Amino acid sequence: MTPGDEHDYGESARSDEGHGYGRTRLRLPENDPYGGARRGGRSSSRSLVTVVGVVVLLIAAIAFANRGGDDSPSTSANGATGDKPNTNSTAATGTKPVESKSGTIPTGYAHDAQGAQSAAANYGIALGSAAMFNTDLRHEIVNTVYAPDVAANKQSALDTVYASETFLSNIGLDKDGSAPDGQAFVSRVIPVGTKVTAATGSKATVELWYTSLFGLSGEASTNPVTESWFTTTYQLDWVNGDWKITDFQQKDGPVPVGRDQQASTADDMTKAVEEYGGFTYAR
Repeated sequence: MTPGDEHDYGESARSDEGHGYGRTRLRLPENDPYGGARRGGRSSSRSLVTVVGVVVLLIAAIAFANRGGDDSPSTSANGATGDKPNTNSTAATGTKPVESKSGTIPTGYAHDAQGAQSAAANYGIALGSAAMFNTDLRHEIVNTVYAPDVAANKQSALDTVYASETFLSNIGLDKDGSAPDGQAFVSRVIPVGTKVTAATGSKATVELWYTSLFGLSGEASTNPVTESWFTTTYQLDWVNGDWKITDFQQKDGPVPVGRDQQASTADDMTKAVEEYGGFTYAR
């Protein structure tokens, strides 16, 4: 999904109005960030490793130009002036989060901070999904999550990017956006939390922190499924009785320290992706 500083995957994949695919460097800290409190099942040979190589991560990133207006929100988190964001802001409330669906995307959110957070989480899932690589499904997603006055421009920009054979080739997909035979394409966003940073009656700014899986699973894959962490800030407007995206920006992290776990086989990854469905999210 999107950012101010793109994650480039070469010049051919770079676009001010589309997805940027990039590389994120992960290194273990030189000093133990947990002050020696980490407990793990590391072998003695692994404990001798002092340098960790750079891991190249592929992640779908939609890079849109900022088109902010002059009427920026002025109220702080949770829609009340002076509130300080905290972990309780994303705790379950028992309030019904959504009234309906448009296709597979929940719609009809409450006209409050809680509804804005639920909308940001579910819209982020849709925009980061493999469905975005299918023309018809992409158009459905864009027309559902974006405000009508920006949807047409966003759709045109995204169509230009996703139609690029060079772009698709760089991430290992065929020219029609499908995965090669014997491989499964994975693009999935898993929200961790949301935070309202500003809100008025008709506008809200919501930050979505999430991890993302992206790549191709299969024995012949040269772009294995990898994990990345991002925070996307959504600008939402209340339009025709629902929250809709007008713009958003993305940044890296916060990124947790990775555990010393063995990567799964291609078969196990493919099986997991096929058998474990995704969730819709609500505040």
